[in-house]
Amino acid sequence: MKGNPVLAAHEPASTPLASQTYPRQRILVADDDGAVRDVTAKLLKRCGYEVDTAEDGAAAWVSLQLNRYHLLITVQNMPKVSGVELLKKLRTARMGLPVIMATAALPRDEFNRFPRTQPDGTLLKPYRVAQLLGTVREVLRATDCPREQIAPPPNEQSQPSNDGFQL
Repeated sequence: MKGNPVLAAHEPASTPLASQTYPRQRILVADDDGAVRDVTAKLLKRCGYEVDTAEDGAAAWVSLQLNRYHLLITVQNMPKVSGVELLKKLRTARMGLPVIMATAALPRDEFNRFPRTQPDGTLLKPYRVAQLLGTVREVLRATDCPREQIAPPPNEQSQPSNDGFQL
């Protein structure tokens, strides 16, 4: 039946159906904290997103020039190129990529001086898994092209964890 995804015999029942129905969204996660970067990437992959990572803003900029992404998740304080500097580079290059910035304190002075550097979404640290996934879904929906559909993560993934896990 067309439009009804069917799991292959070798696929586990927990495989997200949405990722089989819609094109996968590709996300770049730029964070100099390796543990946070890896956990974020694993969570997003479990929800059906295709994820690349960068260990700093300079590496993120290289990846952005070489690959096509649907979303960038970055932190503000990174070596070499900060989150705001990365946003400035994106806007100067006229790349319409949506950006989520995760930070302990928003750089409001920078945003006021350079309004084009305003990210599409923000996550204030520490944030919960549900906040991360919700912000990703909201930003992707808000910036989605009509020809692309967003694959929503399974409901169980978008619920706050019982262990209070935070990023």
